[in-house]
Amino acid sequence: MKDTQKSAKSTTAIDKTFEGFTDEERVAMKERHQELKAAARRGPRADKADGERDVLAKIAEMPEPDRAMGERIHAIIKASAPALSPKTWYGMPAYARDGKVVCFFQSAAKFNSRYATFGFNDTANLDEGAMWPTSFALTALTAAEEARIGALVKKAVS
Repeated sequence: MKDTQKSAKSTTAIDKTFEGFTDEERVAMKERHQELKAAARRGPRADKADGERDVLAKIAEMPEPDRAMGERIHAIIKASAPALSPKTWYGMPAYARDGKVVCFFQSAAKFNSRYATFGFNDTANLDEGAMWPTSFALTALTAAEEARIGALVKKAVS
């Protein structure tokens, strides 16, 4: 006689169904697709000015107070790490080295969050022991936060 296998029972609630990506996530993926197409069209003639123009346009679209924070963060990154190239990444202002995103700013409105986020990708040199923060919630920028962001960006590109 042949043994029959029974499928494992689902541990999720029966009433819960996977709805897929949120509208905001779909928009971010479409923006990323458009960014990749635009980069392919520009080819090797693309320069920092193209990326900066795109980043400033994205910041200008943000509602306040995120727009003011985005403008300030852009200025801090340019001053702290001029070697980073501004670019958009999933529709967010981002800053890259050798084509790889080092840090980014995400408006609170991007994913209907209660705070904006300033974050780093794994290309950032922020390693500190076995655990370290890679993103920060922002509700306002004071001189202390600006100084900390500047220092973190400098360390990230060191």
